Amino acid sequence: MRSGRFAELLELLAEHDVEAIVVGMLAGVLQGAPVTTGDVDIVHRRTPENVGRLLTVLAKIGAVYRHDPRGLAPGESHLMGAGHQLLESSLGDIDCLGAIDDGKTYDDLIDSTVRMSLGDDHVIAVLDLRTLIEVKRRAGRPKDLAAIPVLEATLDELEHPE
Repeated sequence: MRSGRFAELLELLAEHDVEAIVVGMLAGVLQGAPVTTGDVDIVHRRTPENVGRLLTVLAKIGAVYRHDPRGLAPGESHLMGAGHQLLESSLGDIDCLGAIDDGKTYDDLIDSTVRMSLGDDHVIAVLDLRTLIEVKRRAGRPKDLAAIPVLEATLDELEHPE
């Protein structure tokens, strides 16, 4: 895994008007959870225009499939599907997800996001903590279940500040 420059990656997505929601542990980190992550997970809107903008960003950062010695880059057909495109880039690992949590797409999730400013009038959508906790609970993987108490404590602190 390459070291991640996640802020730069998020800024590039915002600068190119890519409609994407930050999900996964980075969504927790951005909302104050004291956890770490090794990649950026996004659910992107699967329209030809948006996928085109996403492909521009991915080309700019040299994104190719992880663990594939051929160095293949994703194409439009890959990003238009519901599958997971697991990529590495000059700014770190990025997982472009067509859907999560039993088929929930960008349009299904957008109402469960918070907007976060990146400065320079750029804003990103981040899956809210309550929804992130639910998604991780349903995923049921050991790493997701281990993170839930920390995410719940962070949500409690945000909802009940002292």
